[in-house]
Amino acid sequence: MKTMSFIGALGLLLAAGAVSAQETKTNTPPASAMSTPNEVAVIKTTEGDMVVEFWTDAAPKTIENFKGLAKKGYYDGTCFHRVIKGFMIQGGDPLTKDAAKEDAWGTGGPGYMIKAEFNDHSHQRGVLSMARSNNPDSAGSQFFICHGTPTFLDHQYTTFGKLIKGDDVLEKIATTPTHPQDRPDKRMGILSITLVPRDSVK
Repeated sequence: MKTMSFIGALGLLLAAGAVSAQETKTNTPPASAMSTPNEVAVIKTTEGDMVVEFWTDAAPKTIENFKGLAKKGYYDGTCFHRVIKGFMIQGGDPLTKDAAKEDAWGTGGPGYMIKAEFNDHSHQRGVLSMARSNNPDSAGSQFFICHGTPTFLDHQYTTFGKLIKGDDVLEKIATTPTHPQDRPDKRMGILSITLVPRDSVK
């Protein structure tokens, strides 16, 4: 039974990571400011803050893309539009800034795709990974944070960091009541994602 539910969840993740037909397929993210070593991301949500460290040894281009979008304020005002308890919480779709576009949530992106950087970091609780469509090289801006341990995603999705603070916030978001299409009943908003020196996080 558990296997069946995970297979279903995988299908939902693929759909949620689908790239809009209106996006260009350049595989070229815009240039971003030079990254600072030992930076962490503070994901400020309506439910509290989560802090993520990056695995620079595993997915440098994915991290550069995520940081570049965060520095531009791209994620500010979005939400976790898909929540599956025991599996993951997914966000990063710019369409979620507009409630009138809810039917299309899960299909938005930055207008380009990045090449996959599959690696040996496993999908464990708190791990940050990129959503995508059936095309391995179709990630853009959407990401997910594992609530369970979906190791069946290993080497199929690009892991690039993990939570070092805010597991209680992950738990709160992942266990919120949902309605069809795994939408939270209450908006799980992403207020901002900012980059700060790791030693500044207490």
